[in-house]
Amino acid sequence: MEVFEAVQTALAVRDFQRKPVDDSAILRIIESARLTGSSMNQQPWHFVVVQNRDTLTEIGKLVSSGPYNAQAAFAVAVAIDRSSPFGISDASRAIQSMILTAWSEGIGSNWTGWKGMDSVASLLGIPTELDVVAVMPFGYPARILNKGKKRRKKLLEVAHSERFGQPLIGQLP
Repeated sequence: MEVFEAVQTALAVRDFQRKPVDDSAILRIIESARLTGSSMNQQPWHFVVVQNRDTLTEIGKLVSSGPYNAQAAFAVAVAIDRSSPFGISDASRAIQSMILTAWSEGIGSNWTGWKGMDSVASLLGIPTELDVVAVMPFGYPARILNKGKKRRKKLLEVAHSERFGQPLIGQLP
């Protein structure tokens, strides 16, 4: 799958098949995060891959916005160095790399949780100098909602040419 196609078609997945994800795919997903650019190449991130069903179930209970972590084939807790002024931005870039890499292989995901997930950090043995900013559940989608169609604003509503309010020249379809 080409990158632009992955961006065009990737959807948030909250319902997963009971099917394991091959270790080689998991490694590619994590490697895509590791290879992502970061401010001043500081790489203020750590990624904890969780496959244990009991731990996934517990994460599903701890992350109020992501109870479906419990049904994922695996999840990745993303933690950043609390002292990094660019940690959130850098982690967000790495998360998007994981989402797109997974999607290109037919694996869905979604961002769950938001900063300060100390209970998840404790469960996974993440040191206090790191902040868990997201838990990403991954797995093969049980179904595709909206037939893979995204509801997004029109390009003219969000993109401008040279100055805000000027129509974008050479618009994409």
